[in-house]
Amino acid sequence: MIAPWDGSPGAPLPEKEGHVSRGRLERVLRSGKFAVTAELAPPDSALAEDVYERARVFDGWVDGMNATDGSGAHCHMSSVAMCALLTNVGYSPVLQISCRDKNRIAIQGDVLGAAAMGVSNVLCLSGDGVQVGDHPEAKPVFDLDSMSLLEMIRIMRDESRFLSGRKITSPPQLFLGAAENPGAPPVDFRPYRLAKKIAAGAQFIQTQYVYDVEQLREFMARSRDLGLLEQCFILPGVGPLASARTALWIRNNVPGVFIPDAVIKRLEGAEDPKREGRRLCVELIQQIREIEGVSGVHIMAYRQEEFVAEIVEQSGVLEGRVPWYPGCEKKSEPAVGSA
Repeated sequence: MIAPWDGSPGAPLPEKEGHVSRGRLERVLRSGKFAVTAELAPPDSALAEDVYERARVFDGWVDGMNATDGSGAHCHMSSVAMCALLTNVGYSPVLQISCRDKNRIAIQGDVLGAAAMGVSNVLCLSGDGVQVGDHPEAKPVFDLDSMSLLEMIRIMRDESRFLSGRKITSPPQLFLGAAENPGAPPVDFRPYRLAKKIAAGAQFIQTQYVYDVEQLREFMARSRDLGLLEQCFILPGVGPLASARTALWIRNNVPGVFIPDAVIKRLEGAEDPKREGRRLCVELIQQIREIEGVSGVHIMAYRQEEFVAEIVEQSGVLEGRVPWYPGCEKKSEPAVGSA
């Protein structure tokens, strides 16, 4: 059994009360505001403007944008490059790092480089296997997994050293995140896996898609009983479903994502399934917000990014707050300031 953490060696440092980065996302969460993050699909392009064009659809509606790192084992513009571009104009991107493609030498170099360019947030992932992507002949690396990746970056930040023991003169100031899947079997083990990620250094968690609110509620209750919610911000993942067929495919092919029959029937009976999927997403956000310990939501609107603003607005979770975007007035975000 994993007991509530007491600040002893091995407990995550620093605890939830202290700031570790200069980033806006961390300030929003620590201020007690309900945070909204979204997944930003990278372009298959070498043009910076293509990144900015994709980011602009989120202007004024999200507190952070995840720049995915070879999601689904497909090649796109790198997460480091996207985050550098986004940071340069003032956004608060989340650098995703997948262990699939790089060893610890390359990853530590990327972490220092990203931090030097102003990136404040990192999400540590093991990564999808190459067999699911469009380069199945590629050689996977997996020198680290998500746990050891978290711990490595925490050591770089808190102990000012590389894994080799060599000194880092100016450590990266980063807000560390990880992914979790409340519905992945065995479900009873998920809070304990969350505990391990927190012990490794995770300060915020973005989950896989959640469509079963009761399952999430149970996960949060058990995590609270373990004393974990005082040490980590939880942002459940949500997303609009395009059709009943899409929902069935996800339920049958994405491990740990359970979509109730009632949701599928509702989409089947809808005159406009996409619009109904957006309504369902709004309702999910509103229900999830009421669960004790939830600090925000992470919206993954695959090929429906243009509807994120509508979903956030109709959910009402921002309560009149306007997240920062290029050109917005300073008074738009009085509670947390600028980047």
